[in-house]
Amino acid sequence: MLVFWRFGYEATSLNDLTAAMGITPPSLYSAFGDKEHLFLEAVERYLQKKPCFLASISAEKLTAKESIRSYLEVIAVSQSDPNQPPGCMVVTSATNCTAASSHVQEVLADYREQMEAGIRKRLDRGVEEGDLAADTDTAALASFYVTVIHGMSTQARDGAAREKLLAIGAQAMRAWPEPV
Repeated sequence: MLVFWRFGYEATSLNDLTAAMGITPPSLYSAFGDKEHLFLEAVERYLQKKPCFLASISAEKLTAKESIRSYLEVIAVSQSDPNQPPGCMVVTSATNCTAASSHVQEVLADYREQMEAGIRKRLDRGVEEGDLAADTDTAALASFYVTVIHGMSTQARDGAAREKLLAIGAQAMRAWPEPV
């Protein structure tokens, strides 16, 4: 998981993987079938381990605004954790792939769409609960925050400090729609 996260899907070689796992190529193929299957299993493991994927926006006691703010803060902290590769594996690991890797790109795009759908669902709940105006375009607002999250991931990959990522999240919250 860490090797794919650090180098991306296509840039990670079979040698990188076998060295990190301490196994031979035949053992890798026997256990996982091929690089793509291993990558998809690594992504599943990543999604199970990362606390930032929607858990913080589902808290019942927070308003929609508090939920999104908390989510951005969790992401900023997670993506700048010095004990792991920077950024988000789902955002960065297959952005520059060839057509041969289109299935991998589609799987990751689906995960990113699920994240956006989760944010929109929380925003829709915010409309129902009166945290947001009834005419709020929750689809556009969810897309905006996902774009911010993707940008934070890129910034983290480029070496941005946690403080900078937190500041980006705070700035994004200034775009929150004014209450009615």
